[in-house]
Amino acid sequence: MSKMHIKQDDQVIVISGKYANMKEPSVGKVIAVSPDEGKVIVEGVHMVSKHVKPKKQGEAGGIVKTEGAIYACKVMLYCAKCKKGVRVSRQKDSSGQRIRVCKKCGDNL
Repeated sequence: MSKMHIKQDDQVIVISGKYANMKEPSVGKVIAVSPDEGKVIVEGVHMVSKHVKPKKQGEAGGIVKTEGAIYACKVMLYCAKCKKGVRVSRQKDSSGQRIRVCKKCGDNL
């Protein structure tokens, strides 16, 4: 199992690839993380069409739009204060817990 710099429920921005070169930056919340594959699923980024069969009788099947996985190296943590993707440093707070901090402004992520 490999270690990831992104965790579930983080706010991230896409920095490379198809979804980085849009008019407005692709910022979203991480829905799921897969460290074995090195991929993340970001809300509203890389929408794919899935063909779904009805599970129960009376349930509708069809084509459903859902988020697809993208490589974790293509996303960066987003700092709301700086309004861009930032690098992270780790510091200890007063209780001894390790927290992630923006390298530019020092804000908690």
